[in-house]
Amino acid sequence: MLNRLNPLFALVLIFSILYALLRKVYLSLSRQKFSSKHGCKPALRLPQRERLIGFDLLKEQMLAAKNHKLLETMRNRSAKYGNTYTATMMGQSYIVTNEPENLKAVLAMNFQDFGLRGRKESFGPLLGNGIFTSDGKSWEHSRALIRPSFVKAQVSNFDIFENHIQSLISLLPRDFSTVDLQPLFFRLTLDSATEYLFGESVDSLHVHDGSQETFASAFDYASSEIPKRYRMGPFVALYRNKRFFESCKLLHDFVDGFVEKALTETTKRGEQTEDKGRYVFLYELAKATRDPIQLRAEVMSILLAGRDSTASLLSLVFFTLARNPMVFAKLRREVDELGGKKPDYEMLRQMRYLKDILNEVLRLYPVVPNNSRYALRDTMLPCGGGPDGKSPVFVARGQIVTYCVYDLHRRRDLYGADADQFRPERWESLRPGWAYLPFNGGPRVCIGQQFALMEVSYMVVRILQTFRGLESRDTEEWKENLSATLSSLNGVKVAFSV
Repeated sequence: MLNRLNPLFALVLIFSILYALLRKVYLSLSRQKFSSKHGCKPALRLPQRERLIGFDLLKEQMLAAKNHKLLETMRNRSAKYGNTYTATMMGQSYIVTNEPENLKAVLAMNFQDFGLRGRKESFGPLLGNGIFTSDGKSWEHSRALIRPSFVKAQVSNFDIFENHIQSLISLLPRDFSTVDLQPLFFRLTLDSATEYLFGESVDSLHVHDGSQETFASAFDYASSEIPKRYRMGPFVALYRNKRFFESCKLLHDFVDGFVEKALTETTKRGEQTEDKGRYVFLYELAKATRDPIQLRAEVMSILLAGRDSTASLLSLVFFTLARNPMVFAKLRREVDELGGKKPDYEMLRQMRYLKDILNEVLRLYPVVPNNSRYALRDTMLPCGGGPDGKSPVFVARGQIVTYCVYDLHRRRDLYGADADQFRPERWESLRPGWAYLPFNGGPRVCIGQQFALMEVSYMVVRILQTFRGLESRDTEEWKENLSATLSSLNGVKVAFSV
């Protein structure tokens, strides 16, 4: 019996090999035809000792991250090899580009050609299949669910922030002694985000029982592991970190309690989803879907953005203000024009210098400094190929196009010789278009960007209405701290005066 099967097995094996070879030849020919038709030329290949796995590049990236110099390492690499080049890391082929036209193509013009494959594997254990990890119809559904929660009526309601910002202010010393604002800002935004999402705050600024401390520390740890997981690429399944998965489970269990309550309450109330006159994100979402797993995924995604992104931006604003007293004094004058009144939406919109400061902080220290997209089909980038870098570049299905917003925002040919300097006044005339991507762009532009900017603006104004002076108490140079977002490794050590 075995002898009779051997010839059949050999025949199947031969045909399988032939099929694989013919398919490879067909793909090669079709891609050559595509490249020729569109005038594509190869981008510079990053020098690597081996390009099968790319362990050397992974080692370099991990060492840079360990030394808190990953962003500058990537910037130096672009300065040496150009704004578009190819590389291999962990068996995955990458095209690295910081050309605005290429980013416009990836994020907008050729949006349907790219997806997020790889992000679900690295982010998924924490965020599930929500708006930050899904593609196609699933992403469209998530965005449609969430969009109503960020209309102007919600963005312009600052009542939810006032109690929490006053709680923070009560903790700030008034005797000109040193305080590290960064951990306080992360607690502040956790408190405001949980109240907005769940209808009740964890009140981490004042209540320090076990559940709040455990939740906050689990969130910190889980988000800090995401970049490490993403760098592992297709090998992430081999990266087993027990504490990471335990942290994710703790966070899910915590959120699931609020999800169950929202489902129960909205069933009782029917279409009435407001809690005592307040808008509650989760209750509104429960009106659109009854799936507890999806509710948890969407809430976790917004919680990550609402807590980490906002806290990072707040921290970076005060980091820069404390080191630039002339900018602080000019902002001080603009805040004083409010006459001590609590600002509303229109007042904040009229504060041009505050807006310029936020734009400049986000330029120098983008909250999400790295991003990428996965090619869903053979496509191309409009530039970066050939000796002069002006020809289109072919992008094969399965390649990852990655871009460093930190590097893009500091290009001297785009922002001038002083691109490394903090100068808000540049925004009086600057219109950078696709050279400025603090909130991404195209259909996947951050849905909560106005909400975040208004929240940060409100909190900055309320702090400056309380304190007259601000002084830096940190002599260390800037060092990056990369988790899910960018923050300062040394914190934000300052002193206030009234």
